Amino acid sequence: MTDTSSTRNRTALVTGASRGLGLALARALAGAGWNLVLTARGARDLERAAAELGATAIPGDVADPAHVRRLAEAAPALDLLVNNASDLGPTPLPRLADLPPEAFGALLATNVTAPLALVQATLPALRSARGAIVNVTSDAATGAYEGWGGYGASKAALEQLSNVLAAEEPDVRVWWVDPGEMNTRMLADAVGAEEAAGAADPAKVAAALHDLVSARPASGRVSLQ
Repeated sequence: MTDTSSTRNRTALVTGASRGLGLALARALAGAGWNLVLTARGARDLERAAAELGATAIPGDVADPAHVRRLAEAAPALDLLVNNASDLGPTPLPRLADLPPEAFGALLATNVTAPLALVQATLPALRSARGAIVNVTSDAATGAYEGWGGYGASKAALEQLSNVLAAEEPDVRVWWVDPGEMNTRMLADAVGAEEAAGAADPAKVAAALHDLVSARPASGRVSLQ
């Protein structure tokens, strides 16, 4: 059972929060009394989510350095950073032989560089609060799935970045989390809506992720599959 009294005044910054796992986790955190700063590229959906949850909405692209600065300034006291926003890349998913290098560069910008920039911008606040970072990754970071090479390589980079960050920042919890397949628009874009419909409900995965945040285990890789 969640101890809501201990989290009532804490603040979390969640990226990719307008739908899917990000929105489901935001709902779980709001239900436990967290103050929320939410961001995503789609302003209309994000503002709808923020209105539902009583959160602060700051729409924009996490790959934009100016947007990263705005997010950090909006949360000068921060207990939890959730790097959930991700780019799937071109669809249908191409084999590596056909992946345009510029598309791979865009994947790295959103899935690796942007999370690092947000970590760097918010670390002073997170250190002060002895807070936590959740970097959402994928089993594609370690599995060899045809067509998933670009996305998987970017998530592998995010996992190693998280691994080193955990060693360098002992006062901050760092978890890199494989949530497993979920019924989201991103998965539907990759494998089709019919196959995606058989995947896990993001709300159930978000509940497990919220339990992780509440339990605060040692830093490390976590699989929610």
